[in-house]
Amino acid sequence: MAKSSADDDELRRACEAAIEGTRQKVVLSIRVAKSHGMWGKSGKLGRGSMAKPRVLAISTKAKVKRTKAFLRVFKYSNGGVLEPAKLYKLKHLSKVEVVTNDPSGCTFTLGFDNLRSQSVAPPQWTMRNVADRNRLLFCIMNICKDVLGHLPKVVGIDVVEMALWAKDNTQVITKRQGDFQDDPEYYAFTEGDMQVTVEKELVSQAEEEDMEALLGTYVMGIGEAEAFSERLKRELQALEAANVHAILENEPLISEVLQGLDVASNCVEDMDEWLCIFNVKLRHMREDIEAIESRNNKLEMQSVNNKSLIEELDKLLERMRIPSEYAACLTGGSFDETNMHENIEACEWLADALQSLEVPQLDRSYAKMKSAREKRAELDRLKNTFVRRASEFLRNYFASLVDFMISDKSYFSQRGQLKRPDHADLRYKCRTYARILQHLTNLDKNCLGSLRKAYCSSLNLLLRREAREFANELRASTKASRVPNVWLDGSTGSNQSANSADTSNVSEAYAKMLTIFVPLLVDESSFFAHFMCFEVPDLVPPGPANGNKPNDYDDNDDDLGIMDIEENDKPGKKSLDLEALNVSLRDLLDGIQEDFYVLVDWTYKIDPLLSISMHGITERYISGQKDDAAGYVRILLDDLEDKISTQFSRFVDEACHQIERNERNVRVGGVLAFIPRFATLATRMEQYIQGQSRDLVDQAYIKFVTIMFVTLDRVAQTDIKYSDVLLLENYAAFQNSLYDLANVVPILAKFYHQASESYEQASTRFISSIIYYQFERLFQFARKIEDLMFTITPEEIPFQVGVSKGDLRKAVKSSLSGVDKSITAMYKKLQKNLTTEELLPSLWDKLKKEFLDKYDSFAQLVAKVYPSENIPAVSDMRDILASM
Repeated sequence: MAKSSADDDELRRACEAAIEGTRQKVVLSIRVAKSHGMWGKSGKLGRGSMAKPRVLAISTKAKVKRTKAFLRVFKYSNGGVLEPAKLYKLKHLSKVEVVTNDPSGCTFTLGFDNLRSQSVAPPQWTMRNVADRNRLLFCIMNICKDVLGHLPKVVGIDVVEMALWAKDNTQVITKRQGDFQDDPEYYAFTEGDMQVTVEKELVSQAEEEDMEALLGTYVMGIGEAEAFSERLKRELQALEAANVHAILENEPLISEVLQGLDVASNCVEDMDEWLCIFNVKLRHMREDIEAIESRNNKLEMQSVNNKSLIEELDKLLERMRIPSEYAACLTGGSFDETNMHENIEACEWLADALQSLEVPQLDRSYAKMKSAREKRAELDRLKNTFVRRASEFLRNYFASLVDFMISDKSYFSQRGQLKRPDHADLRYKCRTYARILQHLTNLDKNCLGSLRKAYCSSLNLLLRREAREFANELRASTKASRVPNVWLDGSTGSNQSANSADTSNVSEAYAKMLTIFVPLLVDESSFFAHFMCFEVPDLVPPGPANGNKPNDYDDNDDDLGIMDIEENDKPGKKSLDLEALNVSLRDLLDGIQEDFYVLVDWTYKIDPLLSISMHGITERYISGQKDDAAGYVRILLDDLEDKISTQFSRFVDEACHQIERNERNVRVGGVLAFIPRFATLATRMEQYIQGQSRDLVDQAYIKFVTIMFVTLDRVAQTDIKYSDVLLLENYAAFQNSLYDLANVVPILAKFYHQASESYEQASTRFISSIIYYQFERLFQFARKIEDLMFTITPEEIPFQVGVSKGDLRKAVKSSLSGVDKSITAMYKKLQKNLTTEELLPSLWDKLKKEFLDKYDSFAQLVAKVYPSENIPAVSDMRDILASM
């Protein structure tokens, strides 16, 4: 017998390879033939009725709670490789029907209840033999019964015959990974190393034995089904008669049992009556006990409640008591430094007392009591009185501190002496009242508005006075000669001495002003935010610009200790009043920018190029500032940067106007004055670049050079005859003067290359004009030949009018006889037109090369069109040029 394809391991591996990645295991794979035709009918077979080779495979997929089973159909591709064609879920398999038209019984159909079109006939699957058919259907039945929990309807197959076949052809089950677990996930019907007999059959062992006995009886003598049925009926009637007879024989025993049951029933009824009597008595006793316990519980609860009530009343009275020493301190105490400890203690008590009478800490029912409301009103009066007195004292105190410092001239810069502002003593005295301000914030946050305005108004006077005196002394102590603001005007005399004047000390004065006052303003902003209880993130710590502090406190005390007051606050507590802080800082610092503006204007008047260094210094300070408590200082620096940029832009515009005036004022010819002057200006501008001001200077370069090149073109157009000479001399001068700077400044390198290209174009045009002027007839003859070559062949050209061989000889004789004199004339003309002798050697070399190239082209044309004519050779012309 041939081996079944179900045992083909190569086929199974091919099926598993085709569904790789689906996490499904192939249980059984077998080759079949698929068709839609009808058995037993003759005629032509259509394309749909032809049998097609297919492979049916049973696969399972393990899930967490259950196992899924699938019927897969594989077909062969053009290369003979299996590929998936159809996929059916076995849980939808409703019917298995063997086709009756196939006498061999090897053809069957599978019906699924989830197919969309039930009108289309399902495909027919034909096996090689009945054994293969039974093996596939037996596998499907086992999986449906054990895994899916139901069996499909079987039509055309005898179940008993199937069971007998399964017993005779018991398959082996190989478990790929050890023994089955408690819940088997899939089956693999293959031959392997470990084999167990299939126990999951369609018919149990007992049913099988009964059927064998029944079949044996049939063989032993029963001829017809009707006779066999009559025999079974007679036997059933005999068994029923025997059962009735046995019951009648046991009647005395049954009567005795019924009599015993009656006696037992009477005893149970008597016992039930006694239990009811006892239950009533017990219920009455239980009610009496509950009444006694209830009275005792009420008495005990009343006693406990009275005791708790007394304790609560004592606590409430303690909360409502106002100590006399605190009341006196809050209503009429002194705010001297020696009495601050008592004031702070009174504030802490008042805050705790107010909080203890609020609902979270005081029961809601107590809060509605008249005594609690009256006590809360009394505490509010104490709070309002203390807040009013403390606010008035602090406003006067701030004004008196600043007035004292302003009246003492030793605090400010004087003639011959620059004085660094020192606010250490002022902050030390303010720090004494920092805790009082914090408690005022907790008691009444609205009172801080007037205190902040008073502090800003007073300190603003001091800061502006310090900045004004410092700026005045800076200007008085800085000696520098003024540089005229005439840089690129070609109509004026030489400004080399003025341009080389050293004005670095003026720039240092501006830098010193920022070095002194920017950290001071940042520190004042940070101190103000701490001191006036602004809760803002990332406060800038006070810098070293605070000056010398008294010896009785150190640097670590400059944070006011405000964070120590709210020790119970969470570390990540942030506030959203940064906008309100910046509004207050505007009041604190507003107006001080005017003194910076005066210094900027003074510096610009001395040397406009100092705007570059001032811009770089300002940018460096801006990059060091953050959007924190000192955010207004950044705004001030931004205003300074805008003013400096505006002034520098004004300087650039004025210089550009000076360049444009060259168009009307200068004589045509030679190098224009603004070309070398721009190199001097660019050199000085590079010396002043600091920080991040590169973009400012590059934009100025772009504007300068653009105007210079446009003006140069306009001046050149005034005299077309000498325009190329003017252009090439000025572009060459531009390159020579900016050669060193172009190597280090990218934007100037770009303009350097642009000037180089313009120089090459102008020099080419100029040289070509000289060559054509001296050898015009020769090269015009060559141009005629070139034009004719577009329309006629070279052999026909000598027969045309004006380009005959005679015309060629005349042109060569008139142009090349005495060629050395003509070349000398070109040199003299070149020398006469140039005003810059440094350019003569390079231009002469370029002229000789250009002339030799043109003559070489002419010689090639003559050799092509007039092969029999002789003209001076190119090598001879090269020797003549080399000897000149």
